[in-house]
Order: sequence, then structure tokens, then C-alpha cells
Amino acid sequence: MPTDPAIVEAFTPTGVLRASINLGNPILAKRNAGSGEPEGVSIDLARAFAAQLGVPLELVVFDTAGKSVEAVTAEQADIGFFAVDPLRGQGIRFTAPYVLIEGAYLVKEGSPIASNEEVDRAGVRVMVGKGSAYDLYLTRELKAASIERAPTSPAVVDCFLSENAEVAAGVKQQLEADAARLGGLRLLPGRFMEIRQAMGVPTSRGEPAAVALASFVESMKSSGFVSAALQRHGIKGAIVAPAA
Repeated sequence: MPTDPAIVEAFTPTGVLRASINLGNPILAKRNAGSGEPEGVSIDLARAFAAQLGVPLELVVFDTAGKSVEAVTAEQADIGFFAVDPLRGQGIRFTAPYVLIEGAYLVKEGSPIASNEEVDRAGVRVMVGKGSAYDLYLTRELKAASIERAPTSPAVVDCFLSENAEVAAGVKQQLEADAARLGGLRLLPGRFMEIRQAMGVPTSRGEPAAVALASFVESMKSSGFVSAALQRHGIKGAIVAPAA
């Protein structure tokens, strides 16, 4: 438990712990259907870390991963919850992942595309959420297919249909839910990437802060906190990441 006042100060220069929350990934955070308040695994972890530091918590909520990353990079928030990506690491120190989730492709029922390997071909347009982990990864990896961007990750399938794109890419569970909601759609077998969801702190906060946050994440995994949070929020398909 970090009791060093210097570490507490590093995380709370404004006197409160500001946690950047991305509602674009429903596995980690979403609004409660009744109250409208944010809830989810990332909120539970933010509350637990604020309690460990002994400081108040302020949730800074965004609708996309890109905005959430920008807030932490610009130090408008003190911690955040992100998919680990080299580009994001330029201004953020990541912990080891606490949850692993799958990135999948979705196509229309009558599409000739039958496997992940068939996606990266000329003439194939892949719809992703702007600034998401899938956007960053596929921008690097796809050589022949082109990428189109929806404003948010939850809007990917609707944009995929309205723009008549060939493929939608995103969190497997979100795509499964959209396929069930809309009909006439199917997921390609397997996954095209594994997303490592971690916590992060601005690089400028220093090595002791990064070490303290990393230690917190490991304790939350080993104690069963993360597993219990996944169960409590009814999250299926995501697993607790192994110990670092």
C-alpha cells in the first residue's frame, strides 16, 4: 500500500485522483441503464486505487479510447484504462495487462470472406472505431485493405452497414451483440488480435508512480478482485491476464 506522500502527490496534483474512463469499450465501462452513472471493471479499479491512496476519486468520462488517451497524455487525468499500444506509450507508462479480450471481424451473411486471412485484400474496406486499439493495430498491419473510421467503437457496426463496407472490426462481444440485434451478420472464426487492457499513468509522473500502479494491478489480479469484478458486471469472453 503506497503511503509515501510523494507517490500520493504524483498521482493527485489537484488533490483528487482523476481517472480517465472510456465508455467506448462496454467490457470495461458503460452507463448504468437506470441511473446513467458509469459502472464497470475500470470504475471498480479506479475506486480501489483511490481508496488505497486515501484520496477522493473523480471520473473523467469519454466516449472513445482516443479521447481517453489524450486526457492522460495531456495530464488532464491522472490514470487511465487502455489497450496497450506502442503509439500510446509515447506519453503513458502502462502496467502489465489486467484483462485480455479478443478483437474480431464481422461481415454480412452473404459475404465471400470466410476467414481472417481473407480480409487484407484490395477492395476490402474495414470499419473501425476511430483511435481504438483496433484502429492503431490495423493501420500498421493491413497492407492491401483500406480502413474507414466510425466516430466511436459502439457505432462501428451501424457505420459498417450505412457505408456498405466489407468488414467491421472491434471487441468480439460488442460485435456478437450487434449481430444478434441486427441479424444477417456473422463473425469470422477466431480473432485477429488479442487486446491487453492495462492501466496507465502519464510518463511525467515518474518511475515511483509507475511502479506503484503496476504493483496495484498485480495485487488486484492475484487477490481475485478483477475476476470478481468481471463476474459482478456479467462480462463474458474476457479473462484475467496472467501475473506479470
